[in-house]
Amino acid sequence: MKKVFLILFAVGLMSTSFVSCRENKTVGDEIEDVADDIEDAVD
Repeated sequence: MKKVFLILFAVGLMSTSFVSCRENKTVGDEIEDVADDIEDAVD
């Protein structure tokens, strides 16, 4: 269980760093992107 949270945390950090290097998005778009990344990581 602890490993799942660490993976999700790492995915969240990586996705925010990649997003900040590209176009500016709204907070809602960033939240949706992180949620999609988390869903993909869980699958």
